[in-house]
Amino acid sequence: MSETAKKFGSVEVEIERELCIGSAACVKIAPEVLELDDEQVVRFTETAGESEVDPERLVEACSACPVEALYAYDEDGQQLAP
Repeated sequence: MSETAKKFGSVEVEIERELCIGSAACVKIAPEVLELDDEQVVRFTETAGESEVDPERLVEACSACPVEALYAYDEDGQQLAP
C-alpha cells in the first residue's frame, strides 16, 4: 500500500513514511485508520475510510507522533497537526 494521503470527512491525513520511527503512538489512538507495516512504518489500514472516524481523534493521532511524520489538514488546507 503506497498511498500517503487520505481524506476522512473534513480532515485529510498525510503520512511522511520516511520520517516514521515506528513508535505506534498514532496507531494506539486511531487503529481503524493507521497501522504499522512489516517494516514498522506507519500506513493506512486497508479498511481506512470505510467507517466514520472522529476528526478530533485523527488530529490527536497526528499530534501524538514524536517525529511529526503525520499531518492533518482541514477542508481549507489549514494545517491542524502537528
